[in-house]
Amino acid sequence: MEFYGAKLALYLGDQLAVILRDEKPGLPFAGYWDLPGGGREGNETPIACALRECHEELGLNVPKASVIWQRAFEEAGCAKWFFVAKQPADMSKNVQFGDEGQRWMLMSEQEFLAHPKAVPAFQDRLKVWIGERDG
Repeated sequence: MEFYGAKLALYLGDQLAVILRDEKPGLPFAGYWDLPGGGREGNETPIACALRECHEELGLNVPKASVIWQRAFEEAGCAKWFFVAKQPADMSKNVQFGDEGQRWMLMSEQEFLAHPKAVPAFQDRLKVWIGERDG
């Protein structure tokens, strides 16, 4: 199955790095809390896509070795990859917010999962990982 894009649930310490999406007309989930990630460029691999997008959006160079979980989810006949990575809390000092989104913040896992304005698909995908982690 062809892959279209990738997202990264990036834990800095025990908090998730989340991005408030822009309020642009026609943008899906405008004004919702999102995770770093986006569409594939060229022939890049799913992990290369997720890590590149994280660098573009948050200015962070997340090492591939810090990825602790990955899964492809089928959506409209295409694979969309979801990765989970962990880095030390003090990496947040290195964030250089890019030009996509309104702002970023650290949010607890529980807050993201319960937030009425978090992208639902990514709440669901994070729940899958948590279920396996805690299972």
